[in-house]
Amino acid sequence: MHSPDLYETDFYSWTQAQVKLLKTQQWEQLDAPNLIEEIAALGRKERQELRNRLGILLGHLLKWQFQAEKRTNSWLSTIREQRIQIQLLLQDSPSLKSYLDEVFLVAYELGFALAIRETQLGEQIFPEECPYTLEQALNSSFLPEPDPLKD
Repeated sequence: MHSPDLYETDFYSWTQAQVKLLKTQQWEQLDAPNLIEEIAALGRKERQELRNRLGILLGHLLKWQFQAEKRTNSWLSTIREQRIQIQLLLQDSPSLKSYLDEVFLVAYELGFALAIRETQLGEQIFPEECPYTLEQALNSSFLPEPDPLKD
């Protein structure tokens, strides 16, 4: 079966065939167009994972701050886990660190939506702009104080 056809019908088998061709340096046999697309997709996936984890972290920081009376160890565990996972992603792909500033606003939008959904508080409770810096969000010792306006 020709590689592009295999790509469409049995992706796993296609990947194994491409690995074999790479190992044996059979460059002319490689399915270059699909290989290029898959490698590009891997990079996008790493960026998406970083954005999503940062969004979850920011959402839980908002919950921690704006629904302090319902704080749980689960929220704290999620905050810790997301920070660890973000650090692991950055260790594996240090060039993603520059992407953090670029994605911070989008991640806050994701976190904002998560906080609204999970707390069922109105969106007016949460600030339109992120109340934390990137450095604070990633700092393992940072937890926001309860919102003084809620008391």
